[in-house]
Amino acid sequence: MRLVRDRVDILCDMLYYDRVMDVYFDNAATTMVREEAIDAMVDAMRTEFGNPSSTHYMGRRAAAALEKARSHLAGALAAKPDEIYFTSGGTESDNWAVLGSAQMLSRRGRHMITSSIEHDAVTKAFKKLENAGWEVTYIDPDSKGRVPIDAFAAALREDTVFASIIYVNNETGAINPIGEYSQVLKRRRLGTLLHTDAVQGFCKVPTSAKALGAQLITVSAHKIHGPKGVGALYIENGIKLPPMQLGGSQEMGKRAGTEALPAIAGFGEATRLAGHEMDESKLKAEELHLHTVRLLSEELPQAVIISEGGSPYILSVSLPGYKSEVLMSFLEAEGICVSKGAACKKGARSHVLEAMRLKDNVIDGALRISFSRYNTLKEAEYLVEKLKEASINIKKPR
Repeated sequence: MRLVRDRVDILCDMLYYDRVMDVYFDNAATTMVREEAIDAMVDAMRTEFGNPSSTHYMGRRAAAALEKARSHLAGALAAKPDEIYFTSGGTESDNWAVLGSAQMLSRRGRHMITSSIEHDAVTKAFKKLENAGWEVTYIDPDSKGRVPIDAFAAALREDTVFASIIYVNNETGAINPIGEYSQVLKRRRLGTLLHTDAVQGFCKVPTSAKALGAQLITVSAHKIHGPKGVGALYIENGIKLPPMQLGGSQEMGKRAGTEALPAIAGFGEATRLAGHEMDESKLKAEELHLHTVRLLSEELPQAVIISEGGSPYILSVSLPGYKSEVLMSFLEAEGICVSKGAACKKGARSHVLEAMRLKDNVIDGALRISFSRYNTLKEAEYLVEKLKEASINIKKPR
């Protein structure tokens, strides 16, 4: 087996040198770390290496760097710095929001609401609560992949204590009206706590805490050209979310453990720059998205565009009758990286596309193309050219 794998690796290396260009269109999985964020991380490791909890001058300098990054995130969310809590990433933040809320609210009720198109970090946390006796209502999306407001309102009950709906879907780019769910909750006066996973929306589409109206908001660094392994949870002041990680008094007593300052510094700098560049980056993503869709409609009229009216950074498209894995392999050989859905699914069938009730052949031939500010129109043209070649050269499975 090792010999076979070595031969495959050698073949892939040989193909690498024959490619026309390398194109990375899997930015919804992770993004390239930008140079400014790398510089901030290196500086934190070289000069601000003290423990932020230490009281000597090196500790105070490290603490100042930590709070600088926290203020950048607070600014991007139009929140207060003491509402931002650093975590190891979006998964931890989602887990903390769901499981911590259950612990905090269990005496008030035992019913929760979420959708059938959430990231696994949310879905699996809810499944754990169901196994512990909680009742969870899963709302299906409409044909465009959005969770209808009337369905959200209809799912509410007197004992509904918590709701979590993703802001920008990580597979289709569909944008859910979180602010309108919040208004429904205010009108009903149920006291239901609202959380949203905003990982794919943060610094890409408007994500102010006030506009969203959610008391808990998950964000992550590596989707905005920051480092992996760091995220944050916005916790509105007054929400006494219990800690899930015990030990020291870091993160205002809510998340124990010495803060990963280099990663946090990179996150802060990536956030600062992404906030300043958001309008420009969004316009570029819209141009790439529209250009790619137009080329697909011209060169591959059989293609089904699944994304409609959502985030310009994510384009979900299908070639019915083909297999996603085969298309991806063909594209990879040409230097193009795309995915069939969430990276954490590791090839499993998309529960999001199934929840949208798409035809099996559409789901099986689906690809997720995700853009960043560093992508170009030339790369989009190369992608469509190679996808057209794939449709001609690959034999459709029966």
